[in-house]
Amino acid sequence: MFNILLLLVSIFYSSAVDASKAYITNEKDNTLSVIDISKRKVVKTVDIGQRPRGITMTKDGKLVLICASDDDRVEVRDAETLKLKYHLPSGPDPELFVLSPDDSVLYIANEDDAMVTVVDMNEKMIIDDIPVGVEPEGMGLVGNGSVLVNTSETTNMAHFIDTETLEIVENVLVDARPRVAMFTPDDKEVWVSSEIGGTVKVIDPNSKEVTYTIGFEIPGVNEESIQPVGVRHTKDGKYTFVALGPANRIAVIDQKSKEVIKYLLVGQRVWQLAFSNDQKTLLSTNGVSNDVSFINVDKLKVEKSVKVGRFPWGVVVSP
Repeated sequence: MFNILLLLVSIFYSSAVDASKAYITNEKDNTLSVIDISKRKVVKTVDIGQRPRGITMTKDGKLVLICASDDDRVEVRDAETLKLKYHLPSGPDPELFVLSPDDSVLYIANEDDAMVTVVDMNEKMIIDDIPVGVEPEGMGLVGNGSVLVNTSETTNMAHFIDTETLEIVENVLVDARPRVAMFTPDDKEVWVSSEIGGTVKVIDPNSKEVTYTIGFEIPGVNEESIQPVGVRHTKDGKYTFVALGPANRIAVIDQKSKEVIKYLLVGQRVWQLAFSNDQKTLLSTNGVSNDVSFINVDKLKVEKSVKVGRFPWGVVVSP
């Protein structure tokens, strides 16, 4: 009887793992690639809108949302069939976005008009536009959804926005060309990567003050090539991973001490990052080598790269 129970648990676990998929936007091909994470294999590629970049999913895993940047709108597709269900409005050149905790509101950074567009997901209409800095991109949301942090690439600021009033409550100066804002799992810090500045700023969301500045040095790599973009924290508070662009490395950082532990060599121009659901695997989109790397989080080791379309940009994993 015990052996039968073990077999049933094993079958259930394998099925759950097999169901997990990664969705990759290929910026130059105008396609979406789907990777079976357990098999580490592309299982489907479909044509989508023009210059796809940011990508996310609803919490139930039924819908995939894609920033079709050159179409100035957001595509909403069925996660299983990948068929287009409808479009959501945005401002010009949407790049990154984030859903509210209940999936009722979508906040979109529009690179070309210095606005964050707020969209009602149920009514499929724009609620408001929030003026921010020049070339907005990064979109970080606190766990309860009450505070949104948007980064503006040219203004070099992290804008703290009250999602109730939809007004900026504080502007925090960071280093040149900030790209991604990501709250830690406990919401006590927000980490902002600066591509040209070559740093990550750690900001206290209560005081709105920068508490740490993390720099990077890689032997044999020019300082100008170290361009931080994607940021992901492990839920256990142990590691933070930062994609370093043309340096072709991912930095592994001790989340508590803020010290760089290791650099992982991946594909060319590593851009965005996403964890598998169990956080045992980290995936990176490598724009110039046109592949996705699989990193073993426990071993801090790159295990495989999988070819996708041209210029893979965004990545999201099904819940």
